[in-house]
Amino acid sequence: MDETKLIEALTNLPEDANESLVSNNFIASIFLEALGFSNTEIIPQYSTGQGPVDFATRRNRDRDVFITTQTNPFLLVELKGRNVNLSSGSRSYISVVKQLKRYLLGNQCKSAKWGLITNANHIQLFRKHGKVIYPATQVLEITPETIVNITQIIRRKIAKTKRALTVAVYNNKGGVGKTTTTVNLAGALTLKGKKVLVVDFDPNQQDLTNSLGIDSEKSSLSHNLFNKNNNPDLNLVCEYIKHSPKTNKEYQFDVIPADSKLVDLGEDKLRQQVKLNRLSQILEPFKNKYDYILIDAPPNWRFYSQSAVFAADVVLIPTKPNNIFSLENAGIAIAKFIPETQKARKDGCPVALPIFFNGEKISDSQKKVANKAIEKIIKNHRQTTGNSFDLLPYFFPKHTKATPNPTVFEIQPLAHIASASFERLPASYKYKRVRDEYNNLAKEYFLNE
Repeated sequence: MDETKLIEALTNLPEDANESLVSNNFIASIFLEALGFSNTEIIPQYSTGQGPVDFATRRNRDRDVFITTQTNPFLLVELKGRNVNLSSGSRSYISVVKQLKRYLLGNQCKSAKWGLITNANHIQLFRKHGKVIYPATQVLEITPETIVNITQIIRRKIAKTKRALTVAVYNNKGGVGKTTTTVNLAGALTLKGKKVLVVDFDPNQQDLTNSLGIDSEKSSLSHNLFNKNNNPDLNLVCEYIKHSPKTNKEYQFDVIPADSKLVDLGEDKLRQQVKLNRLSQILEPFKNKYDYILIDAPPNWRFYSQSAVFAADVVLIPTKPNNIFSLENAGIAIAKFIPETQKARKDGCPVALPIFFNGEKISDSQKKVANKAIEKIIKNHRQTTGNSFDLLPYFFPKHTKATPNPTVFEIQPLAHIASASFERLPASYKYKRVRDEYNNLAKEYFLNE
């Protein structure tokens, strides 16, 4: 990377440079080269299937020259002129992020792993994993003093693309089916050929560990939490394997079980001896071994739940449509707890996924009552914050002014789920109806099929 060339190009770029100048004088000619891409690895106005993105890039592979084959892009770049405000939270920023996400999910971009937005004043990197797109950096201010460091950060991140998406399953309200969701989602994902690691980070309840018939006495999670050495003991993972005589198949995912030695350990002692990022450090070596890491978090906002959310890329939030407290607590997590964690992490993560209704049979009239309650939660939050943060996309993600759609994704109630627990088996392994429900959940939130 020619640092002098990079700084000079930015310094010589006019303060009011339009999109064409930003593209020709900085991004195409200098910045993408500094990220390590050659001329044959960069395509302008790449057709995504959802419209043309300004640039697509990918490393050449043997005879597969990107500019010739024009297939399987790796990084998409959406540009704007310097007169467009891309500071975090601005209207134009929100619009451009939506634009980039649409391109990343285009039919011609299923292979894409990364996306960038920039106007040469600000820049932000996004990671795409299946259907999920989330920040890999905060919005970074570009200046001649910062451009070299920013370029190095982005170059390092895209060069070492982590395999796993880390998901915390969390709601501050108990009894919403977090453990059921975690276990059956893991089962559904493995049946799709995904390699999954499940983490029981609720040592006081240990429901996930118990539901799989794993002995928490043998867990080494406490040792790894309190170990001052950053390198975790890889033996803390155990295999969960079930053989089906009916299909003659083995079903498997890996588990970090709850540790009985952590039961009733005081909050003060935990915070004195274990840093909030310790779980994240423990999981780091596993992020290239698995497609998904699912963390079952406890229903509170104390050390364990905060650590689980801190370690996650995204947060999946089960709610109950007939329980106002689960809906209110979801709103608090989205508007308060997750932004607090983003501030602590300083990389834009984790982000909340839209809520879903988990396993409650309700009538259409009851749904209307639930929707009215959600509308009130959204309205009250807008009034409190002055519209600085809108809960609407997290409760009604398909709702627009042009096309009102106050619907929430639902997992249907199934008695099979409870009966399967007696066999220490995810119901998604045993029952087709359950499997279909959690396949739908996986497709709704995670899988770009």
